[in-house]
Amino acid sequence: MILDLNHGSRLVYGRVAADTANTTARINVHVDAALVARNRQQRPRDYLGGSRVGEACARKLVYEVAHTPKDAGRDFDGSILRIFDAGHQFEALSIRWLRQAGFDLRDRGTEGEQFGFAAAGGKLRGHADGVIVAGPDVGIRWPSLWEHKALGQKSWNDLVKHGLRQSKPIYFAQVQLYMAYLELEVALLTALNRDTLALHHEAVPFDAAEAQRLSDRAVDILRAADGGELPPRIAQARDFYLCRFCPYAARCWEAPA
Repeated sequence: MILDLNHGSRLVYGRVAADTANTTARINVHVDAALVARNRQQRPRDYLGGSRVGEACARKLVYEVAHTPKDAGRDFDGSILRIFDAGHQFEALSIRWLRQAGFDLRDRGTEGEQFGFAAAGGKLRGHADGVIVAGPDVGIRWPSLWEHKALGQKSWNDLVKHGLRQSKPIYFAQVQLYMAYLELEVALLTALNRDTLALHHEAVPFDAAEAQRLSDRAVDILRAADGGELPPRIAQARDFYLCRFCPYAARCWEAPA
């Protein structure tokens, strides 16, 4: 075979680009299908997760706890599941980096179990990313709850600018509940920028009043789910921004207010 290095390059490059795009699409169909299949095989939670109690819409949480089917086409697709998988790998990297820097970060107990808690007869549970039991003098009293989030550029910038409580209220609620049940006075939130690998760290002190409010809210949600009741909607119109992205929006707006 003789290679033509001088003629027809535009046609060759165009064909290569088209072939590459077709190959990419064909492979990704299989990758995403495998991820979706794996996700469907996972056993659904039979409890309200502590990481979800800060969700703004109580009705959405009742749907989740009751295992209500999502609207058609609103399950996680392969692209989202890839992001979830990448988040676990980024967390492992951050753990390694912090340990190398001298932080005694433990992500498992003596028997290999995650640090966590269970309350309300096991219907409210949480699993922490880790606990830092000792480390360099960085102005934080150890031990500290450790939570990790991998964020895109825009979300990461917002967190850095506004702080956890304002920027990520669901995550703020999560660490408050975890601190309450694990009896810790401070949490260290590590946020990794998925685009640049920059690290941001924020110390979050325990707020007993907020933790109690969240615990009470969790009990109310569990009672509503057990009783087959739906809390009021979060909005007066279905075009509210949170409703537009909710996987239960169609079901919710068809149900009684």
